[in-house]
Amino acid sequence: MSIPPPPGPHQPAPAQGPSPAPDPYAPPPQGQSPYGPPALGPQPYGQPQGPQPYGQPQGPQSYGQPYGQPYGPPYQTWGQGYSPYARPSSVNGLAIASLVLGVLCCFPGVGLLLGVIALVQIRKKGQSGKALAITGSILSSLGLALWVLVLATGGLSDAWEGFKKGATEGTAFSVVKGQCFVAPGESLEGLTYDVKEVPCAGEHEGEVFGAFRMTGSTFPGDSAVSDAADAKCYPLRDAYVMDTWALPEDVDVYYFGPTRQSWRLGDREVTCIFGNTDEKATLTGSLRADESTLDADQVALLKSLNAMDTVLWEEPEEYPEDDLPGYQDWSRDVHGTLDRQIGALRAHSWPAKADKPVAALVKDLEKARAEWAKAVTAAENDDIDTFYTHYDKGYAYVDGSSTVTARKALGLATKRPTYDEDYGDGGGDSTGGELDV
Repeated sequence: MSIPPPPGPHQPAPAQGPSPAPDPYAPPPQGQSPYGPPALGPQPYGQPQGPQPYGQPQGPQSYGQPYGQPYGPPYQTWGQGYSPYARPSSVNGLAIASLVLGVLCCFPGVGLLLGVIALVQIRKKGQSGKALAITGSILSSLGLALWVLVLATGGLSDAWEGFKKGATEGTAFSVVKGQCFVAPGESLEGLTYDVKEVPCAGEHEGEVFGAFRMTGSTFPGDSAVSDAADAKCYPLRDAYVMDTWALPEDVDVYYFGPTRQSWRLGDREVTCIFGNTDEKATLTGSLRADESTLDADQVALLKSLNAMDTVLWEEPEEYPEDDLPGYQDWSRDVHGTLDRQIGALRAHSWPAKADKPVAALVKDLEKARAEWAKAVTAAENDDIDTFYTHYDKGYAYVDGSSTVTARKALGLATKRPTYDEDYGDGGGDSTGGELDV
């Protein structure tokens, strides 16, 4: 290869002024090598001929010095929106849903169906989640089998009945006879959702003394519940507190009964309770005075006295002038009750301290029995004035001095209570507190 001579003086001088920088990506001029002019001499074997591409420096460079022209981009960069790595496959949504329903066991049939569909989609679309779909299908199959077994054996009906029983018993009232409680609203009026049992020795809003169940398929109405409570709670009161004279004057009968909503769940229970007539006041100590707290002599006397009180409270509502036949029948009942209780008191063996006081009481009751017998005769003869005479004398022996003396001898309350005129109709200003479920 020949080497062209160096330029001499006969060659034209270069143009003045800065030359534009060559475009490294533009095609070379016609007849010119893309790598510039050839090197000025023979190159060693294996070395490229002429200057190195991409701005390779001419001549030796010291360590740490830049290599002449910067390198150009020798490779194509990645385009926007394209990732050089493979994306993972998506998880099938139906497989996840099948697993959730299988775990919850609420809709096993749906969970099994979704699991089967998910396996088909995973195979066609190449998605992941096969293990989820299989697990969900298995759990749903087990749940479906369990549902079939429950329906076949009647377990679902039993479970529903148990739920209703728990709902009514757990929310209707959480305390039973003999227990005391505090109400959340510190009142026995209106609606009550729940109560908390507390010891009767301390302060409390109410004390349960009895309960009864109503019947019927449809809710009878609030007034019917109130009437039933008035009719049945007071006899339960007398059985719980046999010594009725021991009841404080500020204590009255209240009740908790079912509402229209709780009735639908099977709630039929009416709970009878003691409460203070003052909403801001409380009770202290148990009021219970029955056979579980009294001795045999006290119980014997109270049974006779309470039986006589009960028949007296059954007096007709009308005046004798308006219902003399009714008073005749009632006077006969009073006479018969006195006769039976006199026999019971005479038959009981009393302790020495109570023997004479009880004997004096029996004599007064015998006199009262004679007066009521005469009242029956007067009513039969339509002699209203004579009836009133024996009516008043018969009442004079009730709760007389001999009754107080006999009570004192046996350690019972001796302060006569002030009776409410409405007692015969259910008595008291009872206020029904209804329970909501």
